[in-house]
Amino acid sequence: MAAIGAGLVTRHAVAASAESSQTWHPLAAYFSSPAEFAGQLGPYPSPLKFYNGQPVKSPADWPKRRQEILAKWHELMGPWPQLLAKPRLEFLGNTHRDNFTQHQVKVEVAPNYFIAGYLLIPDGKGPFPGAFVPYYDPETSIGLKGVLRDFGYQLARRGFVTLSIGSPGGDAVQPDLGGATCQPLSFLGYIAANCHTVLANRPEVDAARIGVVGHSYGGKWSMFASCLYEKYAAAAWSDGGIVFDDTRGSINYWEPWYLGRDGNRIRKRGLITAENPAFGPYIDMRKKGHDLTELHALMAPRPFLVSGGSEDYRERWVALNHAVELYKFLGYSERVGMTNRPAHSPTVESNAAIYAFFEHFLKPPR
Repeated sequence: MAAIGAGLVTRHAVAASAESSQTWHPLAAYFSSPAEFAGQLGPYPSPLKFYNGQPVKSPADWPKRRQEILAKWHELMGPWPQLLAKPRLEFLGNTHRDNFTQHQVKVEVAPNYFIAGYLLIPDGKGPFPGAFVPYYDPETSIGLKGVLRDFGYQLARRGFVTLSIGSPGGDAVQPDLGGATCQPLSFLGYIAANCHTVLANRPEVDAARIGVVGHSYGGKWSMFASCLYEKYAAAAWSDGGIVFDDTRGSINYWEPWYLGRDGNRIRKRGLITAENPAFGPYIDMRKKGHDLTELHALMAPRPFLVSGGSEDYRERWVALNHAVELYKFLGYSERVGMTNRPAHSPTVESNAAIYAFFEHFLKPPR
């Protein structure tokens, strides 16, 4: 099948067919909607309808609809600064750990704007697949703080070049946007686009096989990164909230450090109430019926996995069914998946599925 739209990753470039891969068997159960939710679409906007209500009649129409969604969300959130063609990477020191070398680095994520992080490069001869791992701080991602959120470390051990960074300015709640005028969460997507280029420009990395993964705040970041920047070949989003939900304090897209930034108006942190309203584009998005199912659609036909916990529970399949229907419409199956656990924090089992997902879709077939 031909690529769906300019620049999108084709089936061949991502992976061998799921049916023939030995790595697919333990993942297969996560890539179909449970029987109790199969076919349910809920109140979410359909990606297979243009904003004027006209249907997307054939796969040939999809690039136009995809561009419409992308343009609308950039309009709502504010335009990105110019992407960097050759973002700079400064090496500050290195040490060898396990089966990889850990490089302490500074990454240019916007013009003349650097963020500290770590580049982990496996031993041996590349090119290797790559992964961008955003979180509050990079030390957690490379296994130097806490447990079960060390995606950068674990993927490096499995033969991926990983780049891990933290919040711009060091504070997720008061991010430094470096002069950008877009919403903070969109700016995180912009940062991720430049970090993809950093990885793609490395000789150790196969530029066609770069993924992105994050948990919670990093889950939101990785979702907006992969949906807004089509060069990411695969993505895993861990319990960041895959739909708008004003009843859940952790799915807080309305906060000013995500999509609720509005000039100098400041709100008290917490749920939206009459006394503590939200501002900014988030309110406009809600009033006009937009939801994150539109962003999910921008992933097509690239594979993605939701590592769901307390916020992205099984019923969220109703939202994901829109992506399932779109992928089927485009001729793809078993590329939209979700695992579930009771709590917000990752588990050994949920992380094992993430690593298997990336190994299946981003490692070259043997």
